[in-house]
Amino acid sequence: MTMTTAPDTPAPAEAETISIYQAIGGRADALFASTLQRSDDPSAAQVRQAITVAVRAFGAPGCAARVAQAYGEHPEAAVLRMRWARTAVTGVFGGVRPEPVNPSVPAQRTVPGTCRAA
Repeated sequence: MTMTTAPDTPAPAEAETISIYQAIGGRADALFASTLQRSDDPSAAQVRQAITVAVRAFGAPGCAARVAQAYGEHPEAAVLRMRWARTAVTGVFGGVRPEPVNPSVPAQRTVPGTCRAA
């Protein structure tokens, strides 16, 4: 008996990594798109509520589109807002970091004095 899966179905470890990334990134996008402000010094409950309201209002793609628009119009402000959003999401929902899919492959290191973004 041969088992087949859809070609775009990720392997279990990859699926777990993707879902963790999507959970943190999607929540951060939603918080970014919300009306909640860092200066409000929001509680965990306010962060959760703002994420829920933004996702219901815009959907996940709409939240991502608002992030992209902000980066296009005001990149310096968008970087600061996303940093706050990711920090808030990690603080509220936990900072689970996925293990690499293939831990036998060593991480790339940057040589001092060089830039990885080329």
